[in-house]
Amino acid sequence: MKFRVYLTFNAETVREPIIWKLGREFDLITNIRTAEVKDHMGLVGLELDGDDDVIDAAVKWLGEQGVHVEPIEQNIIEG
Repeated sequence: MKFRVYLTFNAETVREPIIWKLGREFDLITNIRTAEVKDHMGLVGLELDGDDDVIDAAVKWLGEQGVHVEPIEQNIIEG
């Protein structure tokens, strides 16, 4: 399953290699679709590809790291 999310990083989390850790901790593929990162905040559009239960655990883990996770609405034309 592919699942797209926006990740919002605050001043405490923006300098941490959280997406790298995510790929090491969970059996999934991460694909950065868009990103805007500054010293005090970051917004990343990320595609997660893997089993449903792994993606659910990864999203929960991101929240535990202090990252705000918001699902991106799927475009009906894209499928």
